[in-house]
Amino acid sequence: MAIQENFCPKCGGKTANEGLCNKCKVESIEWLICEPRVECVICPTCGSMKRGSIWTDVTYDRQQLIEELAFAAVSVHNDLEDPELAISTRDPTPNRTHCIIYVRGQLYGLPVQKTCELKIIWKKENCDRCSRLSGGYYESTIQVRATDRKPDAYERERVEKIAYDIEESVQEAGERLSFITRVDNTRDGVDIVVSSHNIGDTISRQIVTEMGGKITRHPKLVGERDGRKLYRITILLRLPQFRKGDVVFFKKRYYEVRGTDSGLLRVFDLSEGISNVLHDGEYRLIGNIRDAESADVTYIDNDIAGILDPVSYEIKDVKAQAWLRLAAHEKVRFLRDKEEDEIILVG
Repeated sequence: MAIQENFCPKCGGKTANEGLCNKCKVESIEWLICEPRVECVICPTCGSMKRGSIWTDVTYDRQQLIEELAFAAVSVHNDLEDPELAISTRDPTPNRTHCIIYVRGQLYGLPVQKTCELKIIWKKENCDRCSRLSGGYYESTIQVRATDRKPDAYERERVEKIAYDIEESVQEAGERLSFITRVDNTRDGVDIVVSSHNIGDTISRQIVTEMGGKITRHPKLVGERDGRKLYRITILLRLPQFRKGDVVFFKKRYYEVRGTDSGLLRVFDLSEGISNVLHDGEYRLIGNIRDAESADVTYIDNDIAGILDPVSYEIKDVKAQAWLRLAAHEKVRFLRDKEEDEIILVG
């Protein structure tokens, strides 16, 4: 019985199957295709990159980015096995990169290799965020004020830190268009101007969580976009009358303020060493424990302690409250009640 042999219709060589031999198959197909030109748009201000119509914040090495862009522009045949790619580059101008890509692999059992060339065009364009920043864009203003007083330097600094920490966290989460447009320190408090309602709400809630206070919102219609009404919102955040750490005089006792809840003061009784809650009343502010002075304890006699006044250098007798656990030759912190000529030990 005769064995039928298969021959390549192109070169006449023997083949294992009908049709072209492997060599002719390789020669008849275009197994490597490169796009001749690739564009990359980068914001010159912040370095973010535009992919399609979307801006993304990326931290990239230039050579790594070149390889990513160039290899993404290369297409190889589905039958190519074990492909290996290499690249060489040069920059003829600051906004042009010339790339030569080397590709090799196995195609229909035969080793193949080929090169192709492409150009990367670097374009500069202000991103959506930087465009808004440079134009002073905003959607909300947080006005931080205080009840019956003005915010002090510590509160102003703390409010700003909270705001910038929130800005960093929301941008790390991908909210590129949520940013702080500016912060204005005014005579009455701090104004935080922000680009989105979301970051405005997040900042104001966090300030209240950490520092107490109440929030009221005042929206103002400023126009429409795509049939949707646009509002700018003023968020009035009023800090409590008393700060954490304030020492107040009330009904012949001194208390350290630990917080506020719905008009109530959460306090620490500096006489008894216990926590308590006070309702609205006539409080007299003595000072804040952040501003407390330090003095040496010279002696302890039962419930009396002698401390060395660091201003007058006189020994003054004060009540040695049990919760303080004072000991001679140690330090103690105190505030002065100038109206009553008293020294209040705070710890």
